[in-house]
Amino acid sequence: MALPQAVHRTQVWYRRLTVPQFTVVTGILVIFIGTLLLAAPICSNGKVGLWEALFTATSAVTVTGLSVIDVGNDLTLLGQFALALMLLVGGLGLMAITTFLQGFVVRGTELRCRLDRGKTLDEFGVGGVGRTFRGIALTATAFILIGALILYNFGFNDITNQGERIWASLFHSISAYNNAGFSLWSDSLQKYASNKVVNSVIIMLIILGGLGWRVTSDLWINRNNLSRRNLSLHTRLVLRTSFVLIVVGSIGLLITEFVSNGNYFSGITWPEKFMSVFFQSISARTAGFTMIPLSIHSISDSGLLLLMTLMFIGASPGGTGGGIKTTTLAALMAATRSTLRGQDDVVIRNRQISDKVVLKAVGITVGSLLFVLIMALLLSMTTSLGGEEPFSFLEMLFTCISAFATVGFDLGVTHKLGHFGQLVLIVGMFVGRLGILLLLSAIWELLNRDQLHHQNRIGYPREDLYV
Repeated sequence: MALPQAVHRTQVWYRRLTVPQFTVVTGILVIFIGTLLLAAPICSNGKVGLWEALFTATSAVTVTGLSVIDVGNDLTLLGQFALALMLLVGGLGLMAITTFLQGFVVRGTELRCRLDRGKTLDEFGVGGVGRTFRGIALTATAFILIGALILYNFGFNDITNQGERIWASLFHSISAYNNAGFSLWSDSLQKYASNKVVNSVIIMLIILGGLGWRVTSDLWINRNNLSRRNLSLHTRLVLRTSFVLIVVGSIGLLITEFVSNGNYFSGITWPEKFMSVFFQSISARTAGFTMIPLSIHSISDSGLLLLMTLMFIGASPGGTGGGIKTTTLAALMAATRSTLRGQDDVVIRNRQISDKVVLKAVGITVGSLLFVLIMALLLSMTTSLGGEEPFSFLEMLFTCISAFATVGFDLGVTHKLGHFGQLVLIVGMFVGRLGILLLLSAIWELLNRDQLHHQNRIGYPREDLYV
């Protein structure tokens, strides 16, 4: 009788959770299960303890790619398979999956609560979570399988063992589409730097995963007539911003490394130079794969600053990447333009953007900046006190942004940090993947549970503030 009562109490407790709280709890639960799996002897060798498993599971569920283990050597085939499943769970949208599962747990909730859950997620409307989730899953499966087939037949031809070749193709296709950056090789994809097929497939999977299901769905529906009138403003804005970021990132990285005369382009041909900056510009926006060794000595400070900017912006809403999102950047730029022009409204492409959207964009950006600065402050304090190996502030800031934006770029800092430093990165990866506003909303609702059902109808007088 004890077990049924425990299950009933758990169901009652889950019914009381709001969507942000449910998402946080479920994310922690998935990471906990993943930690136990990766630490099990059947999934890993003796080098992977509970701490290493916790860090790796968090990085996988948050599709970051930072790692303190060698995935190809320290994990068995079953462990690598479990890691790939965690990438799928995190990449297909932790919020989407938890809301889908919540429909089975909270069977007795009224229609208003179900609609509120739908509104909380950007991807879901009144059409239902289940149907949208099936669309996301089918789209992801198609892209991943196509990418794996191309990699198997034309990319990883140097792998003679058929089984290893199949798994390498499938694993890296999953990792690329989910913008995770995990690789079965310790040097990521550096040995395929001159392989055009591998570069092209990984780039396309990263872009498709980062655009988001809403954009790919809109493009597919209007595939016969891709005019501006048919595509939604969201799709046009995401495509335009993503294209500009890729071009600016590629040209900017090319310029910074030539001006600084760094070692980033040493020993490679001109075609490989163009391919490398193009690849890194795309990978920096939350994918984390590297074709050329990345360190404080191989790339200039200006190049690192450019990569940090791209990492912080990240992918698009509903995509498999992190960051503050491309639409957030577009909303902020449009608000800045309206301010300079003396306009009262924010207008993008002849469409007025609501004040709520602009305020949300400001909140996401400011909250993310403050959180990253707090992460860097904690790391710098621990190194100053002698608790960690000393690093430059640029290295620590780069690593913090990489973790928070779920990128996975590493300058060789992560595995040298102590447990406290790695704990800072674990929290940063989790908060970055869920979103700073969702986490703050979950905490606020927990602290103000009694006020959730009382609408504030108090009006306040207006007064100007000089800024």
